[in-house]
Amino acid sequence: MNDWHSWAAVAIFAGTYALIISEKVHRVAAALGGAGLMLLVGATDDTSAFYSVDSGIDWNVIFLLMGMMMIVGVLKRTGLFEYLAIWSVKKARARPFRVMAMLIVITACASALLDNVTTVLLVAPVTLLICERLALPAAPFLTVEVFASNIGGIATLVGDPPNIIIGSRAGLTFNDFLVHLAPLAAVLVAVLVALARVMFRGAFVHDADRAAEVLALDEREAVRDPRMLVQGLAVLALVIAGFVLHPVLHFAPSIVALLGAGLLVAISTVETGEVLAEVEWPTLAFFAGLFVMIGGLIDTGVISQVSDALANAVGDRELGGSMLMLGASGILSGVVDNIPYVATMAPVTADLVHSLGGDAHHVMWWALAAGADLGGNATAIGASANVVVLGIAERARQPITFWQFTRYGLVVTAATLAVSALYLWLRYFALA
Repeated sequence: MNDWHSWAAVAIFAGTYALIISEKVHRVAAALGGAGLMLLVGATDDTSAFYSVDSGIDWNVIFLLMGMMMIVGVLKRTGLFEYLAIWSVKKARARPFRVMAMLIVITACASALLDNVTTVLLVAPVTLLICERLALPAAPFLTVEVFASNIGGIATLVGDPPNIIIGSRAGLTFNDFLVHLAPLAAVLVAVLVALARVMFRGAFVHDADRAAEVLALDEREAVRDPRMLVQGLAVLALVIAGFVLHPVLHFAPSIVALLGAGLLVAISTVETGEVLAEVEWPTLAFFAGLFVMIGGLIDTGVISQVSDALANAVGDRELGGSMLMLGASGILSGVVDNIPYVATMAPVTADLVHSLGGDAHHVMWWALAAGADLGGNATAIGASANVVVLGIAERARQPITFWQFTRYGLVVTAATLAVSALYLWLRYFALA
């Protein structure tokens, strides 16, 4: 990094990251301030920040979030989440750990078909209601759901945005991901349930009186507007179908979400202003600032240099290279958002696969996907779902601090990456 712009970009990113970690400055203010400094020093410019596909604000992510937040805002008014909360608690007999295990499995399965941000947007309101009903702390339940969403997302092509990038670059299909990574995701969900039992054991306090009250409720009485509920579920089903059929329809998830939100607002009786009030605008602003900062690192060549160094370290060592790819991707995706990271690493990985004489199903692609998706659990800003849930928790007056999330995230990331390394070794080397 001989260009002073590169060093300035690194300094700004590191300083902003330090402010976010310290929590002395609100993360939105820190991200927007960091983005402003990147523009000020010339690490990026307005064209790159607002229009570049490679290094600008990812408007697909922004509008996907906005569309799904609007749909969730309408569904909240129907009583659906109260219904699901009561139903879930009754199925788990109001036992806190059973509830958490059920939410982990549901979240992971949903994340395989939906992107992880959409999943947590749907599951988080139910979780808050369950915790309120049973007098449980919401932070452990919301935190473990983020982990489950990022783990479940590795299973399919549409489960996590980095997978779509990898699939496009390597020519991999939905079924390819299902065959190669879904078994790993199933194992990691079981690992997460076991870890949650230990990490959050202090949260599993059973209140017999509260439990009896919930078990006596009739979940059907929670539905306040059956007509709007039918409309909302019908639109949600269409949106989910649009996500799943992305390889056929070729509509970006953001377009599908916005069309669904517009349709639901048009056919329901809810006021447009009320729906827009449900959008987490600070979260969207945080993402915009974060994308601009990462764009500065891309434009100045910092991320490319890191990627090239990784490629040089791999050389022609297939086993060592795949393990290095898995570990490095896990570490780097905990610091920078995994979407721009994978976008930068995809061409590097393609060159590695070509030089190693591999095909589209080469282990290097699966190492990149697993590392990038699982590394997002490491820190509070490692993946989009993390940031969204922190925003929801803050709005619900159940704040989750950076370190509160990260101390558990590091444990989960280390454990899941270790299991993934074992899986890759067994499947592609030891038993190949």
